Amino acid sequence: MDEVQLRALIPTVIGVLGRRGADFAAAEDAVQDALVEAVRVWPDDPPRDPKGWLVAVAWRRFLDAVRADTSRQRREVLVDDEPAPGPGTEVDDTLQMYFLCAHPSLTPASAVALTLRAVGGLTTRQIAQAYLVPEATMAQRISRAKRTVSGVRFDQPGDVGTVLRVLYLVFNEGYSGDVDLAAEAIRLTRQLAARTRHEEVAGLLALMLLHSARRPARTRPDGSLVPLAEQDRSRWDTRLIAEGVDVLQAALARDRLGEYQAQAAIAALHADARTAEETDWVQIVEWYDELVRLTGSPVARLNRAVAVGEADGARAGLAALAELDPSLPRHAAVAAYLHERDGDLAAAARLYADAARAASDLPERDHLTRQAARLNADLRRG
Repeated sequence: MDEVQLRALIPTVIGVLGRRGADFAAAEDAVQDALVEAVRVWPDDPPRDPKGWLVAVAWRRFLDAVRADTSRQRREVLVDDEPAPGPGTEVDDTLQMYFLCAHPSLTPASAVALTLRAVGGLTTRQIAQAYLVPEATMAQRISRAKRTVSGVRFDQPGDVGTVLRVLYLVFNEGYSGDVDLAAEAIRLTRQLAARTRHEEVAGLLALMLLHSARRPARTRPDGSLVPLAEQDRSRWDTRLIAEGVDVLQAALARDRLGEYQAQAAIAALHADARTAEETDWVQIVEWYDELVRLTGSPVARLNRAVAVGEADGARAGLAALAELDPSLPRHAAVAAYLHERDGDLAAAARLYADAARAASDLPERDHLTRQAARLNADLRRG
């Protein structure tokens, strides 16, 4: 059976799992795992009934995922319901599981992907979007990671850096996605910060607290997004901001700058501005320069282009944006914003529409569609 024939079976197998009680996203994820296994096994041992084989393997994958998710939820309930045995101590093995999944036999990227899938509760699609790779590529990466650790002993926990990367991605998905994992990520990062004086642990905790402080103002009652410049800053949680700034200052005092500290410093500058107009964009650009130096991240470069546009004018922002790959997620949205700031409303409207079509998140898609409609209405009136 060739790849085209194999792919043609996907809707049928998803339908079978759906009739057995799996929701669409979970069924799709399980089928992707089964397809990766089929690509590995079938060349040497082709099944007599390909569809039946896929259904059986996908159903086992679905049940494994349900059991893992149930176990994770049970641990969270126990943590909420049981009193701590001593001051400042929590009985919870979730953080330990993060370290165990970040096994030294795995590359950091594979360890992060496996932990997000097995412990963090994210789907393969969500992880692929976080890594900016195709879903099939991420499914293969997770499958390889599972095979790698299937025969090893989990007596060598992974490094702090890999666990921080997992917590960071779990928080981002919980903060902006359709599964609320942000509070769990903060809880685990607090635990980790209590156990170590690692400056990047403190940096990540500060970043999470500062972003969470803005959460009440990020959406309207109808669920639509509110851009940072338009948010009601009186709704920001000043307690979380104060805690985040204190944690960040203590981390920066150790003079070992890392990417999470740099991101937290940018968030702190936004939180410090009483109005959008008072934002210190020049200093934010400087921190983005540090972040790009530390990570080389194209996402950091994209956000830097926005900051340059605010600090030095839209033309300067567009010049910075021109150095980046247009296929980068949210590139069109940034281009639209900068073109609007530069007065080119026709280009901005077109780019907002392009960005809306490419957006995977429904609130973001609706926001971009509204922006395009607003500019098109202005152009018709003008």
